[in-house]
Amino acid sequence: IYNKDNGLKEVKVSSKDQQKFSLTDKEILTLTDWACKIEEHYNFPQDIEWAKDGKSNKLFIVQSRPETVHSVKNKNIYEEYKIKTNKKPVLTGIAVGNKIGQGKARIILDISKLEDFKRGEVLITKMTDPDWVSIFPLASAIITDEGGKTAHAAIISRELGVPCIVGTGKATKVLKTGQNITVDCTKGRIFDGIIPFEVKKYDLKKTPKLPVRISLNLGAPEIAFKSSFLPVDGVGLARQEFIIAEKIRIHPLALYHYEKLKDKKVKRKIEELTFGYKDKKQYFVDELAEGISQIAAAFYPKDVIVRLSDFKTNEYASLIGGTLFEPEESNPMLGFRGASRYYDKDFEPAFKMECRALKKAREEFGLKNIWIMVPFCRTPEEGKKVLDLMSRYGLKKGKDGLKVIVMCEIPSNIILADEFLKIFDGMSIGSNDLLQLTLGMDRYNAKIAYIADERNKALKEMISQVIRECRKRKKYIGICGEGPSYFLDFARFLIKEKIDAISLNPDSVI
Repeated sequence: IYNKDNGLKEVKVSSKDQQKFSLTDKEILTLTDWACKIEEHYNFPQDIEWAKDGKSNKLFIVQSRPETVHSVKNKNIYEEYKIKTNKKPVLTGIAVGNKIGQGKARIILDISKLEDFKRGEVLITKMTDPDWVSIFPLASAIITDEGGKTAHAAIISRELGVPCIVGTGKATKVLKTGQNITVDCTKGRIFDGIIPFEVKKYDLKKTPKLPVRISLNLGAPEIAFKSSFLPVDGVGLARQEFIIAEKIRIHPLALYHYEKLKDKKVKRKIEELTFGYKDKKQYFVDELAEGISQIAAAFYPKDVIVRLSDFKTNEYASLIGGTLFEPEESNPMLGFRGASRYYDKDFEPAFKMECRALKKAREEFGLKNIWIMVPFCRTPEEGKKVLDLMSRYGLKKGKDGLKVIVMCEIPSNIILADEFLKIFDGMSIGSNDLLQLTLGMDRYNAKIAYIADERNKALKEMISQVIRECRKRKKYIGICGEGPSYFLDFARFLIKEKIDAISLNPDSVI
């Protein structure tokens, strides 16, 4: 605020005004429209400054100049890490990604000790869950005792580009806080001390053309723009779980029933996170729509397949207010999840909010490149119920080009493929769940993790069968499981079977 005498003056803002949004959705869309037009006019990325007049409430563009930080970077360069040493590693485990991280070790066994962690250290713990994610961007690397390649630590580290090794078995006992270590994700090794390494760079313009579309598995919106410069054809799996756990953090039903909540502690946490929102349901819709749109916009106009929420009961329970609405299950992996949630009379209000978010992303933001994928759909009857609900909430299959496919991750999806394909636009193979359900195993059990190999003959037979069924009906068939990201021979098998698309982790594309 201008000081009449000279310069500026500081004015105290009331708490009421602090909780008001500075811009409306309409004003934000106006600014983005102007920015696109300005960049189109100059035919070069722009660094744009704008202002809003406090009296007239009018928007103004006050400056536009060439952007000279990100635009000058060579987006066609891919980096490969290599370490050369004859030293014996102190530990080995399952590597996530292909980077190398170094730093002082910090062992944290309890979430209450997270504040002890310092930027640049290597986090060492037994296992992580969504409550630990705030620490991931600060870590030079992450090591866990437990878990496999689809554990929480593995998935989040992969998406944030943080070197990570899981399933070491005894890292918290072998390593010591303050010890200098090197985490080599090229081979899943952990060394004592700081080991020299090199980074090789590749020109993406020289990547060969393949007889199959390559897309990405993504969940963290903040890496979408960077990942969009990889030589891919869009996103084969956009997960909502990361957005809900990290951006929203509140159980959707706790927002829906906010006024009726009796737990004062939960209500206080919700109020802190949703300030500015009288309607708490709208907070969920806006935040989810924003996260989904961040991914879809980065790849526009390429297709982005958004999977409907697929939290298990224990994962939903970890959200704020979650324990008020979630039952305890002995095996959440096989319980109340996926399609069966959406039409449940108690959970349906939450699904309606999810549909509103997707509708907003497609219609208000104009991101018609969004497809929708229904996870863990046990029967065709379930599929029909979900499609009917989606249509009721403004997401009618076929309208404005909306494609709705189903995840093929349960043996019944393959056995009854003919019936599923009558109601859906195609299938995307979720090989993680399909493998465990085919072999009758718990993929989170480290003791039998060695059995979980997508190259298993039984799994390949099932995949071959469903590819044939989809091709026969000229329906989309892709894969978004972890297999092709880890096993090159499995990827070759999929190409040989003439799959339409292979969705990979960003660090596996090259």
